[in-house]
Amino acid sequence: MDYVSALVPPTVMAIAFIFLIRTLIKSQGGANKSKEDAAVDSALAQAEATRQADRL
Repeated sequence: MDYVSALVPPTVMAIAFIFLIRTLIKSQGGANKSKEDAAVDSALAQAEATRQADRL
């Protein structure tokens, strides 16, 4: 029975890690991708406008 108690924690951690990676992959792209892209584009445009204003 010692082998069962020795294998349970690594197995549980492996399963948790798989679910974590799966969640990270699923949250990339899809409907969220357009929102994320728009937010990045907006931030870049604002930074560029600020940089151009500082030059004047």
